Amino acid sequence: MTGYVYKALIAALLMPFGLAVALTLILLLLLLIWMRPRRYYFVRHGETVLNAQGIRQGEAGPLSPRGRTQAERTGRYLAHFPITLILASPFERARETADIIHTHLHVPIRYSRLLGERRNPSEIIGRHGDEPQVARIVDAMDKGYHGDDYRYSDEENFIDLKHRAKDCLTYLAQEGGRETCVVTHSIFLKMLIAFLLYRNDLHAADYVKLSFFNASDNAAITVCEWHPWKAWNARRGWEVVTYNEQPPELPPAEESRGA
Repeated sequence: MTGYVYKALIAALLMPFGLAVALTLILLLLLLIWMRPRRYYFVRHGETVLNAQGIRQGEAGPLSPRGRTQAERTGRYLAHFPITLILASPFERARETADIIHTHLHVPIRYSRLLGERRNPSEIIGRHGDEPQVARIVDAMDKGYHGDDYRYSDEENFIDLKHRAKDCLTYLAQEGGRETCVVTHSIFLKMLIAFLLYRNDLHAADYVKLSFFNASDNAAITVCEWHPWKAWNARRGWEVVTYNEQPPELPPAEESRGA
């Protein structure tokens, strides 16, 4: 957008004075509007049937009854904010969460695979986390220190996720509205926040520590802002406002209707 504004200002200088001044003022007003901060309400999807069973997931898998109630509660809470758009992962559990939130916000939903969960190794998808082989693989990937390029098999590794987080922040800055709800997943949200804070200085060992100490609960809300006029600072204008906040409990009667 900055390039278009620059070209338009040059063109305005070549016009009759009065018209040039008017066009310049309009362009400056549009630039000021564009430079306003954008707010993003990141929501992890609600609990799934497979979450409750301790099964490692791929793209498929619906919400559990508890997960639908969680999404309902989050949607009711977010209805208090002037959100104009929902951006969501296309995975089944995220779509279902976004659909429930949509019943309260009544705004368009757009999907992007940039918001999907990290791809697990094929060996563990659909298997229980307590199985010894599965636990060993997960420990090696998520809980042990390793090089940035470590890869067990066909999963997305640290470097893959870091690159996707960078692309995703660019996508959100370009596609988000003034206030946007973003429905995504636990591990990818942790990576997104870690990259937002540390950018290219983030390494696998740092991420492991951040991930271990920072939970990402089902249907919790993490609020971030992007300030276009700060796009040249170390964090490229991104700031974390709140992390992993649970929406307030609904009154019992409303809670039962949501379930």
